[in-house]
Amino acid sequence: VHFVESGGGLVQPGGSLRLSCTASGFTFSKYNMNWYRQAPGKERELVATISSAGTSTNYADSVRGRFTISRDNAKNTTYLQMNLLKPQDTAVYSCSALHVWGQGTQVTVSS
Repeated sequence: VHFVESGGGLVQPGGSLRLSCTASGFTFSKYNMNWYRQAPGKERELVATISSAGTSTNYADSVRGRFTISRDNAKNTTYLQMNLLKPQDTAVYSCSALHVWGQGTQVTVSS
């Protein structure tokens, strides 16, 4: 099981980023996918989950209404669209399934 995340970077408050996570090593279309984040000195936080078919999603209260999780099973890829970003969204974002996490991509929200 392997994940490669991309799309992070430095963005100003109020800006947007779209993260991608490409998976390999398992049957992607059969599993729920998760996005987590971890800020320095804080515990890892579950940000969003999407069902295997993409028909159901859940979000942490801190991001609901601003972030959108989606997936393309033909590409073994899940996405996290992040809008109205805040400085407190600064963290390393990782995707996960089957109790395996990717290395993550850094998101920094700062003016």
